[in-house]
Amino acid sequence: MQQPILLFIGGTEIVFILFIVVLVFGADKLPEIARGLGKGMRTLKDATNDIKHEVTKSAKEANIVDTNVTKDIQQEINKVKDDVEDFSGSVKRNM
Repeated sequence: MQQPILLFIGGTEIVFILFIVVLVFGADKLPEIARGLGKGMRTLKDATNDIKHEVTKSAKEANIVDTNVTKDIQQEINKVKDDVEDFSGSVKRNM
């Protein structure tokens, strides 16, 4: 069975990286690091939502509502969102 690859990093590499992180920062700093990662991902998600809303608002104001372009943008945003959620899910499971 093939392991899922995340950002070209396998499960073994992720475990090794987490081991190094624990050695460098200590177990007591891990929740703080995870909190920082969570805040960063939340900020990224909020920023993408703000951009999406601004683009949509500008398009509506200019009466440029091209559904194909809007769908393409929405698909790209969803891909990025899924990638971020996949990454955050693997980080949460390994911590």
